[in-house]
Amino acid sequence: MAYSITNRCTQCGDCSPACPTGAIKVEGNEFWIDPVLCNNCQGYYDEPQCVSACSIAAPPVPLKAKKGRCKTNSRITTSPQLFPNGKTNSFASAIVIWEACNALAQRGSLPWMVDEAGDLCHLWQVGGGRGEITLRIAEAVNSATPIALRAEPARAAISDWDIRAACLHLIFAAYATFLERPWEETFTISDQQITEYLGLDKRKDLSKLAKLNLIKDLAQQVCTLLVSVDWSPQGRIRTISIPEGYVWQLVGIQHHFQEDELGCKHLSGLTLTIQAGPWTQYFLNQQGSREGTTFYQYGTLPKSLLSNVMSIWQQHEGAARIMLWLLFKTRMGSEQRITVPTLMRIGYGEEKLAQASSNREERKRLLRSFESDLEILNRYHLKSDFDPVTYPVEIQPLWAKLADLPDDAEAALEFWMSDGSRDVRLTDAAPRDKWHRLMHARILSFQLPNDWEYKPTKPPRKKTQKNRNSRSLLPLSGQQISAARRKLQLSQRELANQLGKSQSWVRDIESGRLQVNEKDRLRLAELLGLASNSS
Repeated sequence: MAYSITNRCTQCGDCSPACPTGAIKVEGNEFWIDPVLCNNCQGYYDEPQCVSACSIAAPPVPLKAKKGRCKTNSRITTSPQLFPNGKTNSFASAIVIWEACNALAQRGSLPWMVDEAGDLCHLWQVGGGRGEITLRIAEAVNSATPIALRAEPARAAISDWDIRAACLHLIFAAYATFLERPWEETFTISDQQITEYLGLDKRKDLSKLAKLNLIKDLAQQVCTLLVSVDWSPQGRIRTISIPEGYVWQLVGIQHHFQEDELGCKHLSGLTLTIQAGPWTQYFLNQQGSREGTTFYQYGTLPKSLLSNVMSIWQQHEGAARIMLWLLFKTRMGSEQRITVPTLMRIGYGEEKLAQASSNREERKRLLRSFESDLEILNRYHLKSDFDPVTYPVEIQPLWAKLADLPDDAEAALEFWMSDGSRDVRLTDAAPRDKWHRLMHARILSFQLPNDWEYKPTKPPRKKTQKNRNSRSLLPLSGQQISAARRKLQLSQRELANQLGKSQSWVRDIESGRLQVNEKDRLRLAELLGLASNSS
């Protein structure tokens, strides 16, 4: 049971050095006991040392659960609310942020190594070897001169990390875009804001104290990452050499309290003050970008991504890892061919992939996890576009094969009767060489939800005749596509085969659940005879 200092305390400070767990802290020149750290001195002494050391008649008392809602009377002004449209917000998307997100999400699965100084680090080469980014773990979250942890303590710290810290990292990256000079300015964020962004306000199974402790713990994990950058010149961009510093520095945590009728302080809120590291001077510098001497790299952060990761991280951590990785990968273009081994390394780590390659039982478990995680991504509208050459139907997951099952009962019956007459049926066992073929299989792209679509910052190029024709096709709707297909007496499956798509893709387009991009729109117009002359 934790103890609490009452409002009758004289603030003498005698109890602080006696606490074996360091639970007694100072906030606003007043002492309070952190209930997370206080354990009634169990394992150290027979009785609480704060009570023994107290020289007044009203020593600390056992902390009882607070009744009623937690209210905070005083809060400092925070930075603006994210997601003003309820869906998206800009966020810093530089390679530094991507690698830090990978470290927080993949944790011990990343290829960490021990450098010459004996520190644990993750080295990532960029630009074809023209530069490198190095991540390390700091001993403390707020130090004028950060010191990296040695290998073993660093590995222990990483093993305690929580994948949800990657979501908080992305929230910090969104707040950084509000600042003109983020390497000099700070932003403040309250627990109420973080609770809303992460969907913790819907978690009725967690107490207020549990949520506050989780937010505090996640923030400290995010703010232990150190980064250094060594980058050769690229065009007008000069050599980038960033000495080791915090990715995010936790400048301070302000605790807010509410007293009960006994005068005990109950933690009721937090306000975090964060400063971005020196990397922002080179990768989030608006003035430098206008002058052509630095980068200003940002993308679109979907609010749905945060809630999705928070929903699936326990049962489908591999899917959550891949989802976070795809947020950055898909910014490089929609036609990104991704190999299956790459996705498995992202989702499960190099070690598990190596074990599966040499052990049949491990291989079966990993394959089940991978196909289940692909189904979860599909459920959250990150649909895999399987390469028909390297990832044919016979080695695709069963759920993907059944995606083309017609909704109409009679059509479904005809579908299964036709499937039953084939030599190879959908429900047949996978071929014996499936694993070997998967190691050479590719996913052509992932169809993205609408709020994931990246909006480029560069001005559009001069439109060609083809682009002008595409403007005349902008009103193309799902109803038009469906009517034109029926007029040509094409089934959804036949149209999908001509487009190189799945039947479910055509069905989603016609129902309006998906929007057609420009490339597919032109192809559809050509096949269905919907092209019109430009005006």
